[in-house]
Amino acid sequence: MLSDIFYPDNPKRREQLIRKGQELKDLMKNNFRTTNQLTDAMNKYLSCSFEHIALNESATLRENCTLIMGCMCNIMAEVERIDRELKEELEPTLYENLRKLSLSSADFKAISKAFEAVCGVATVESAVFVGYLIDNVVTLANITKTYAIIVAGKFACVKLAVVFLGIDMIVKDIIGKIERDQLKKALEEYDKVLDEFRPASEQYQDKITYVRVKIEVEKEEMLA
Repeated sequence: MLSDIFYPDNPKRREQLIRKGQELKDLMKNNFRTTNQLTDAMNKYLSCSFEHIALNESATLRENCTLIMGCMCNIMAEVERIDRELKEELEPTLYENLRKLSLSSADFKAISKAFEAVCGVATVESAVFVGYLIDNVVTLANITKTYAIIVAGKFACVKLAVVFLGIDMIVKDIIGKIERDQLKKALEEYDKVLDEFRPASEQYQDKITYVRVKIEVEKEEMLA
């Protein structure tokens, strides 16, 4: 572009914006996939009936965030219900052992009846899974809060396809100084979103992956 001669930093800013858009895309897709993995596990171990959610690139960032927020709120509501009812049903020592994932085989037998009443199923896997979910409800709340921050921002009204494609879709008809200003503004918006979104997303994905892997390990230790 001819204007790049007079504004040599513009090409660099375009590349940065495209990279940031790709990072946001990857985080969004990973969060949707992780949420579906979480609901699959809840359906399997806790007799829930959650449906998969899908990222819609034709929708805005706000619309996609609202979709996953709604699912996360439903997940948290279910975890909080199970936690509340188990706390009421179980002896305090058994409840604390569940929360700390220190249930013995005898403890598991003692909680089975209450567990089946509250969760619709009573297996070692379901007990381990519930213990981890209760312990990580703050992580669920953090990622949901992060989405809420994005929804409240000006950037949220942008179509997701535009966000993902980067600067060619945003300022393709703008040149020179105006493009520079638009690029700087867009980069600031991306940075603001990613500074909130990146750590919460990584923590969420890591925690859910860890829970899924640890279920089998804890199952073997509990039954030993």
